[in-house]
Amino acid sequence: MKRSPHLLIGLLLVALALAVWRSGLLHALSWESLARHQAMLSDWVGAHRLLAAAAYTLLYIVLVAFSVPESAVVTVAGGLLFGTLIGGALAVLGSTIGAVILFLVARTALAKVVARRARPVIKRIRPGIKRDGFSYLLALRLVPALPFWLVNLGAAMCGMKLWPYAAATLLGVIPATFVFASIGEGVGSILAAGGHPDVSIIFSPRILGPLIGLAVLSLTPIVIRHLRSRTRE
Repeated sequence: MKRSPHLLIGLLLVALALAVWRSGLLHALSWESLARHQAMLSDWVGAHRLLAAAAYTLLYIVLVAFSVPESAVVTVAGGLLFGTLIGGALAVLGSTIGAVILFLVARTALAKVVARRARPVIKRIRPGIKRDGFSYLLALRLVPALPFWLVNLGAAMCGMKLWPYAAATLLGVIPATFVFASIGEGVGSILAAGGHPDVSIIFSPRILGPLIGLAVLSLTPIVIRHLRSRTRE
């Protein structure tokens, strides 16, 4: 019996997800665990800077590719261990690569299944996504209102091209990622005292306001095109 390659890819993903869950990795991604091991991690990063940076980036890729929700803890940890600039840059790199992997897998393994079930909706929105997908995705990345994994899958299912997707992801995750990394750089004493950093600061007006402004700005080409179209009509 001939098996579909899409089915095999889906089964492989399920097996890998189970392996990640059984490994205990998810239980280690907590503020308590970070507080308990921060001294050991800081010493190891100091002694093995390049290896630690590579390991951190790989961890971030795995988390995003498997849509693990504890990415805020890992982003803050990057700022704690590497500083705002390096930690933020590594998180942006890992986030982008992981999102691209998930995008490619979803487009390969799930596209046909979703297309059969949601063909009318996809057919209606696909032209707009192909034309303006970069602007739409950049706006969604800048304002973290929707789950990261949902945006990844939605872009893949709607037929967005890879390079605009990767570029919009790279640019869009930078602001929020560096906010979390900057929190991490000064959070060592809070964790040592048994407290948790306030990552909800991303939704405060002074942070969210500029992000919304950037998101609106990213949609400007679409608005201009729409206005020109109406003027010609």
